[in-house]
Amino acid sequence: MKPITIGKLRGLQQIASSRGTFTALALDHRQNLRKANPAFVDDAELSRFKLDVTSALASYGTAVLLDPEVSAAQAVAAGVVPNHVGLVVAVESTGYGGDSTARKAQIIPGWSVEKAKRMGASAIKLLVYYHPDSPTAQETEDFTAHIAEECKTHDLAFMLEPLSYSLTDQKLSSEEKRYVVVESAKRLVPFGADVLKAEFPLDIAETNQALWREACEEISSVTDIPWILLSAAVEYETFLQQVVVACNAGASGIAVGRAVWKEAVTMNHETRNTFLRATAIERLTRLTSLCNALAKPYTDFYSADAPFDWHKTY
Repeated sequence: MKPITIGKLRGLQQIASSRGTFTALALDHRQNLRKANPAFVDDAELSRFKLDVTSALASYGTAVLLDPEVSAAQAVAAGVVPNHVGLVVAVESTGYGGDSTARKAQIIPGWSVEKAKRMGASAIKLLVYYHPDSPTAQETEDFTAHIAEECKTHDLAFMLEPLSYSLTDQKLSSEEKRYVVVESAKRLVPFGADVLKAEFPLDIAETNQALWREACEEISSVTDIPWILLSAAVEYETFLQQVVVACNAGASGIAVGRAVWKEAVTMNHETRNTFLRATAIERLTRLTSLCNALAKPYTDFYSADAPFDWHKTY
């Protein structure tokens, strides 16, 4: 097992179940939500939506993932993040800089790892668009290493989310996507991530579950940290199948957003809350139960040493 510092371990404890598995409710979406519902161009309306979802669903997962712009501090102030649920805060700006085939990551202006630590976040999440063969790959690696060092300085758990993209105008084939997702894990995790938030490593059109298992096992084989599967807006029933396969292949849980709550995006306030407190709760509860039963706990990866004089050198 890998050694882990007390601050990072405490963060993982806060965002995981008592068994050490993860079910993170993902709500850090910004631009795609504004596109899906024109009312969300107004920060207050977007914040209201996120707080509605957090209030209804957060207690059914192990953590909630929010953005600092319209939801993280607001959710804490409103008291909708339950005491037993961890808070993961995004640090990256929505979208990307550079060309679509040579993407660059960027931090939210005015935000930092240090500020996330000060506000009481259990962990930060960094999304980077990454292709190992991109001309900006080295720049993204350096950027990831810099954020990892910041997390080390502030002893804050680091969740890394690499997202694949194509170097041409064509969509990644299933084989290419597997290469990018696996290679991203292999190259970026060693810079200092504590949890990897990974895409499903095949195209959604691929239906061969034996291949699903093989590809997910490949992620597990190239990483020495826990990894969790993101939902990427796939339909709930599809994600359910992916979760079973991924957890049986070594995943430690999930980060799930739109697969649970996407229908609520275009509903009015009253209808939204009815949907969230029925269908969405049922979905998230089932996913949490699956992860708790099948996922590989983070305690299989990490151990901490706390000698009695630890505080003198901390």
